Amino acid sequence: MRPAAPPPTRPCSPAPAFLACSPSRGWRSPARRRPHEDPRPGRDVPGLEPGDSVAGLLPQFKANLEALTGDGDSSGRKVVTAFKLAKALLRTVWGHVAVTVLYALIYNVATYVDPYLIDSLVQYLNGDERYASQGQLLLLAFIVAKVLECLSQGHWNFRMQQAGMRARSALAAVVYQKSLALSSQSRRSRSNGEMINIISVDADRVGIFAWYMHDLWLVPLQVGMAMFILYSTLGLASLAALGATVVTMLANGPPGKMQEKFQEKLMGSKDVRMKATSEILHNMRILKLQGWEMRFLSKIIELRKTETSWLKKYLYTSAMVTFVFWGTPTFVAVVTFGACVLMGIPLESGKVLSALATFRVLQEPIYVLPDTISMVIQTKVSLDRVASFLCLEELPSDAVQRMPGGSSEFAINIRNGCFSWEASPEVPTLKDLNIKVRPGEVQICGTTAYVSQSAWIQSGKIQENIMFGKEMNKEKYDRVLESCSLNKDLEVLPFRDQTVIGERGINLSGGQKQRIQIARALYQDTDIYLFDDPFSAVDAHTGSHIFKECLLGDLASKTVVYVTHQIEFLPSADLILVMKDGRIAQAGKYDEILGSGEEFMELVGVHKDALTTLDAIDAMNRSNMSSSCSGTVKLKLSRSLSSSEKKDKANEDEGNAQSGQLVQEEEREKGRVGFWVYWNYLILAYRGALVPFVLLAQILFQILQIASNYWMAWAAPVSKDVEPTVSMSTLLYVYVALALGSSLCILVRSLFLATVAYKTAVHSRFN
Repeated sequence: MRPAAPPPTRPCSPAPAFLACSPSRGWRSPARRRPHEDPRPGRDVPGLEPGDSVAGLLPQFKANLEALTGDGDSSGRKVVTAFKLAKALLRTVWGHVAVTVLYALIYNVATYVDPYLIDSLVQYLNGDERYASQGQLLLLAFIVAKVLECLSQGHWNFRMQQAGMRARSALAAVVYQKSLALSSQSRRSRSNGEMINIISVDADRVGIFAWYMHDLWLVPLQVGMAMFILYSTLGLASLAALGATVVTMLANGPPGKMQEKFQEKLMGSKDVRMKATSEILHNMRILKLQGWEMRFLSKIIELRKTETSWLKKYLYTSAMVTFVFWGTPTFVAVVTFGACVLMGIPLESGKVLSALATFRVLQEPIYVLPDTISMVIQTKVSLDRVASFLCLEELPSDAVQRMPGGSSEFAINIRNGCFSWEASPEVPTLKDLNIKVRPGEVQICGTTAYVSQSAWIQSGKIQENIMFGKEMNKEKYDRVLESCSLNKDLEVLPFRDQTVIGERGINLSGGQKQRIQIARALYQDTDIYLFDDPFSAVDAHTGSHIFKECLLGDLASKTVVYVTHQIEFLPSADLILVMKDGRIAQAGKYDEILGSGEEFMELVGVHKDALTTLDAIDAMNRSNMSSSCSGTVKLKLSRSLSSSEKKDKANEDEGNAQSGQLVQEEEREKGRVGFWVYWNYLILAYRGALVPFVLLAQILFQILQIASNYWMAWAAPVSKDVEPTVSMSTLLYVYVALALGSSLCILVRSLFLATVAYKTAVHSRFN
């Protein structure tokens, strides 16, 4: 369907930004002027850069992936692995990744300038003659380092976000293309919910991983620079800091494996729940008619409980990991200062401040390390899921030879064809097919239109469903409506062909949906038409009208392949193929095959017997109806307008008369999100009883962190010549007590926060 022409957009390019804004990667955008109250969403949002659009990303990514997969395995199927996917994505966004390496280096070097020079600054402020002439240089170094740190971080974040967006778009596009080419067997093995999760969850997680990509090599670099600074200030005590850091990093292994296990189980249970939910929504009408809502709701609740059980384990594992790594800087500091006391290394205020600043900077790689490991695990799981989906069997692309128009005397030619739903069935569904269909007098080889047995309807206006992206041709449009017997249906609708069709055509009967589908095919004006029993949902009278007006009228000069069980339409066919046991039993015109074999004669005989029986039942019903009262329920025959179609039409007529369009435009709230929205979210779990404890634990953690640092800076002597205020043992004991208190607060906060998050996620209120 061709959407309405959007307003002209301009590329969202930072290139023309002013020099003052360019270093910070920021520039003014009209979208910032009305972020909450603009009633025209997307009007001020600029367009994408050419490199960010899927049209440019998808061919490049597919070329990189095909170069890595090669010719495939012995069966010709290309094997896609998580490693090959990651390598293809890296090649696709290599330019952005290479530039951000430079920004990451500048940022990290600038970050460690302060801890390296802070001891010299303290000595200068204390009047040390060695630094008497270096005060201005030290100040300039601090300023330049901070400026470079801010600018490089902005460029780094912007480019990595852009690279992640491109990786996500490329993955989502290739998965969507794959889903359109899956074979019937592969499609049955994967549910729609699983495919939705791959696009919305797994592809998004791979894009988010771009933020953590450089941490894989930055963490060792940052630890190395921190050890260099600690060695220059504390000497051999830095080895204790290195040992404590290594122990902490190694301790992350078991929780990481647990997270991987819980993540896989969580995603698997999520796929099962999404599959069940999709099937229930697809068959909601049957559930409503049978009164099975509560039974299937209980099934969904059971699947949701299984999913939330794995979610609970995952959240509490993450809480423990957060506690361990938030407490790591404190643990490293305690071990380092304890080593200084044992080795007799004096703790001066300058060295203590430098060490504390180093521990604070070292806290970043230690803090992001659990998230990085977790994201590596989750991204590996997501890439495995995407790779397994891309390895599914597709429909063979070389099974159909596509030839340019006019290159063959046949419009359709099948030679020794065998067709089946599965890849290697014991018995093919169709076998040994040899068909040659000559084109009509006007059109030859070219485009194809397909009408399935089950109608496919878009959510939109009836006119949009029929035109399907084509330009309006009023004369042809009216002729199609007349041929498909849609004029009478449109007359009873309050908005005629502008009536909005609900999801899956919910406000139309089965016959109406089928006729709209036939009208769509006719309006496309293609060369070859494939009809798969299109009149199965249409009553006999309307089916005869459509057959005469469409197949014998509008499509008289076209090539039409028509599959049907209705014998009455066969005399008009140019070629009839009678199928039996998956093979063509007879072939020819109606009169030719009627006397050349038993198969077709049996079909015709059974059909005539059925018509005779229906006529007898029809006569009996007319006799009964004439003698019955006016309130008696009347039996409708299949050759008249079906009762279900009449009932659907009557119900929809009443609904349309009451409320107009069934599908109404959704209400939009303008303005900022209200306070009560946040408040209701906070009190959703235990009526908000745990929120004060979470805030209190966080506040106490910050207070104890500040107190521990202040204690070390105040109690340590300024230099070797100054008498210490307290003994080294007292200095260390007080610091350890404050550090343990802050770690305990982190543990309480992590557990309470995980509990609140879990209870909020599994609530059963949807108001």
